[in-house]
Amino acid sequence: MTHMSEQTSEQPKNPLHGLTLEHIVTELADFYGWENLGQRINIRCFTHDPSVGSSLKFLRKTPWARDKVESLYLFMLRDARRMSRDV
Repeated sequence: MTHMSEQTSEQPKNPLHGLTLEHIVTELADFYGWENLGQRINIRCFTHDPSVGSSLKFLRKTPWARDKVESLYLFMLRDARRMSRDV
């Protein structure tokens, strides 16, 4: 069994470490908007009556979709950093 302190030290550079799926979905929806998010990741929970709750329900049981969401979140972070440097 892994202790909490060991888990923390194992992923010091993982930008997703410690973030909840709810935080990630909320940030993506705020940054892109639901319509643009649904265009970037074409899954029903983003394209038809989207909400954080329905998205979480789907993403928690669909690993491939969660992977896409996490990848887009990492892209968004890089993009936001790049934009802030250009200002």
